Amino acid sequence: MEENLKRLNKFIGETGFCSRREADKIIEEGRVTINGVVPELGTKVSPDDEVRIDGKLIREKREKPVYLAFNKPVGIECTTNLEVRNNIVDYINYPTRIFPIGRLDKASEGLIFMTNDGDIVNKILRARNNHEKEYTVTVNKLITDRFIEKMSNGVPILDTITRKCKVEKISSTTFKIILTQGLNRQIRRMCEYLGYEVTALKRIRIINISLDVPVGRYRDLTDAEIKELNELIEPSSKTEEASLPKQESAKRRTEFIKRDDPRFKGRGDY
Repeated sequence: MEENLKRLNKFIGETGFCSRREADKIIEEGRVTINGVVPELGTKVSPDDEVRIDGKLIREKREKPVYLAFNKPVGIECTTNLEVRNNIVDYINYPTRIFPIGRLDKASEGLIFMTNDGDIVNKILRARNNHEKEYTVTVNKLITDRFIEKMSNGVPILDTITRKCKVEKISSTTFKIILTQGLNRQIRRMCEYLGYEVTALKRIRIINISLDVPVGRYRDLTDAEIKELNELIEPSSKTEEASLPKQESAKRRTEFIKRDDPRFKGRGDY
């Protein structure tokens, strides 16, 4: 029956093996088979199909969802590729398989979510959902009023103009910024365009969750936090492509894939 069919990337995400985004990557790499046949992206599966990744049978299951708030240290790579040195999965060493929602640049620190819930990943990551992410940033020289104004009103990077955002000076060389988009290394590129170099960058909030654990530690999100988070992201489509033009969607999928490609190691969001 058609109603029993499920997109392959969703099926893989719901097993807790990886996120849907990562599932698309391993499907494209030909590492997945359905009943012994290598499928294409977009293929649907039924409960009776045998799905294997690298020859290992995976089964649809619903483990208890895990939602962690982790304070990532500088030097840790936000990748599930265990061959990458200092990857985030090995660092946390959680007893069940989890993966990061989004990224933090290797040179950055601060809050990142870890989960085994493939459904929530794209809903949080969708750039057009206006989900706030807050950072404190230290730069290499004195912050001027002109710098704050320019950062707030938009900076030309990556063939676009960044969205208007909230920027507040904290000290002579430190400011706070709240973004609602996630261009590649956005804050660093914005500062660089204005002649500044970022010397320290910390994410201190994602949507309704604030950083409140020491560097290198994590905690479970509370039931109240998860409830509020789900309410805040509920209007979001579960898929990144839902509100993006086809050409842009393809471009973004390519960018996502590059982020876990060893050739692009160390290039995070911020």
